[in-house]
Amino acid sequence: MNVDEALDRFGLSPDDQSIEVVREMLIEEARKESQSQGQSDTELMKLCCVQLFSRGSAEDSLLIWQAKTASMDADCSIDIQLMCGAGLDETKAFLANIHSPSATSALNRIRLCEESGDFERFSVRDYLDFYRSYYFGE
Repeated sequence: MNVDEALDRFGLSPDDQSIEVVREMLIEEARKESQSQGQSDTELMKLCCVQLFSRGSAEDSLLIWQAKTASMDADCSIDIQLMCGAGLDETKAFLANIHSPSATSALNRIRLCEESGDFERFSVRDYLDFYRSYYFGE
């Protein structure tokens, strides 16, 4: 599936049934990318992350982190803000309560990006509006 097909099938905010398919696609694309950089579609990975972001679940932040850190290309393609669909403070709190190396790394990166200004004036709504315009020109 490519970006256009995923947008046609799921839209920017997938329903409850479709979100599981989006998660599975992201897991598969991240797996391919981590095995060999360039073997996946990082634009499709980014769209999957936007779709998860739109759902506003802090639990998805770790899945998005896994995709973001699959390769250098993925890290550049997937914005750190996409991990924070539940909100910046909510995501940081969630990650702080998960005791795993992955959660710690994700939280440290968010804090570093926050310190450097990447989250200045960040709002979930505005970020989703940006991607709505990015994909649909609205």
